Amino acid sequence: MPLKPAIFEILLSLADGERHGWALTQDIEARTGVGPDPGNLYRSLRTMLDAGLVEESSRRPAPDLDDERRRYYRITPQGRRAALEEISRLEALLRAAKSKRWVKHRA
Repeated sequence: MPLKPAIFEILLSLADGERHGWALTQDIEARTGVGPDPGNLYRSLRTMLDAGLVEESSRRPAPDLDDERRRYYRITPQGRRAALEEISRLEALLRAAKSKRWVKHRA
């Protein structure tokens, strides 16, 4: 089943390593030009936790470099597989789109 765009964006961000919510928002905004709404981000993270796509990390930066309220997330092997399946699905969709006549003749 296709992943929701917000979930796929979060998985892409976590592919580079553990991040907290604000860092996820900044990474997604840098990549897409639009940051996720905080409510949507945290609902998506809750869904992803429940589905086993991500997990909370117990590792923390040094206390003077961190805010104790932050929760850090990391991708799970299941999350990595889901992201790779979505990438394959999107690549196939792009190939199909490129094979269409209108795409070949665009200005």
